Amino acid sequence: MKAIILAGGSGTRLWPLSRQNNPKQAQPFLDNDTMLQKTYRRLRSGFAAADIYVATANEYSGIVREQLPELPAENIFSEPYKRDTAAAIGLAATYFYFRNPQEIIITVHADHFIDDENLYIHSLTTAGRLITKYPERGGLIGVQPTSPETGYGYIKINSQFLIFEQNKIFNIEKFVEKPDEKTARGYVSTWGYLWNPGYFIWRVDTLLAQYKKYLPEMYASFARINRALGTKQEAVAIASEFKRMQPVAIEYGILEKADNLIVLPAAFVFTDIGSWRTVKNILAKNTADNIIKGKVAALDSADNLIYNFTNKAMAVAGLNRMIIVSTEDAVLICHQDKTQEVKKLVEKLKEMGLEKYL
Repeated sequence: MKAIILAGGSGTRLWPLSRQNNPKQAQPFLDNDTMLQKTYRRLRSGFAAADIYVATANEYSGIVREQLPELPAENIFSEPYKRDTAAAIGLAATYFYFRNPQEIIITVHADHFIDDENLYIHSLTTAGRLITKYPERGGLIGVQPTSPETGYGYIKINSQFLIFEQNKIFNIEKFVEKPDEKTARGYVSTWGYLWNPGYFIWRVDTLLAQYKKYLPEMYASFARINRALGTKQEAVAIASEFKRMQPVAIEYGILEKADNLIVLPAAFVFTDIGSWRTVKNILAKNTADNIIKGKVAALDSADNLIYNFTNKAMAVAGLNRMIIVSTEDAVLICHQDKTQEVKKLVEKLKEMGLEKYL
């Protein structure tokens, strides 16, 4: 089984640390290691270095090589244009199909925090063995929800498929994307709904058959890329085909239509690090603590996240429940209840012609 880290996003809600040319997965939000490094090291406890791959954008491939020097260069799949997860996963599947059509692949994300890494690895490897035994199926890992998250996708499970290595495996009835709070509260209190962290397990020939059925134009592009792999025309073919692809998430393009999916409920909890409030919530020991990085003096202030990535001293007084992030060329100051608005701030800066700060 091969593990593929999806690391092509930009993370505008985590500006000003996350930038277009230096995205969130390459940044140290929780400690001194970047999210990409954390994900790779987490996988290394269950996978050999040769079995871990990274799917990223062309402009980030140098960052990946720099941050993961142990990773073989051929284990980086570079996309010339960002075309969302269906294209990223399909390209990886095409590479593996060229080498071994029966390879089992599992995709994970570079920007997740995991509370129990041992359970995480156990779930991934169990799912790999499950799909090895049932290669005609597509597998997902679902996580039991612990709170009414409105920013997550949910999996509605159906009848039990079987018991595999003492794990109950279920058929999938439907997917629900980002429900409102009332609906999400119902999902938490009602048995039968799981968070969808986006961890997918397939045998590559089965996966590509889904592209042929549900995304035929994208499948045709991958077929042309497959014929060019290993030739001098490989890079040109990938660029040409990606340029014509329409962006689509694999959830919308394939999973919501497929009828061969099963899900393994997992006991670990994941957190999608998508905003500064999420970072604060992970690091907070209690609501009275300030979370501070860099040269910062705080007076009569509590429950703040204050990151100073400059050599300048920062001093704050009388602040509560604020997010302050300072880099060499930009500063973000916002209330922690407004961290989802950072994406709109980035759009406003772009409208003002300040793209160099993005």
